[in-house]
Amino acid sequence: MLERIFPNNEHVVERMLRVVIGLAVISLAFVGPQTPWAWFGLVPLATGVLGSCPLYTLFGISTCRVRTR
Repeated sequence: MLERIFPNNEHVVERMLRVVIGLAVISLAFVGPQTPWAWFGLVPLATGVLGSCPLYTLFGISTCRVRTR
């Protein structure tokens, strides 16, 4: 059931980039301009950790390779 809610639709490289970008943006809340806008870094961090992007699911996009059986 969880696979229906959060389908795996991100490639491994994309997931790593999202986590790195999310952490970099969140770090701006502690160093740099220290604005609350930096907490928007939680979005790419969460989607990278989960491996599922809600917008990808909405539009039917997937960057994962197609699995052959």
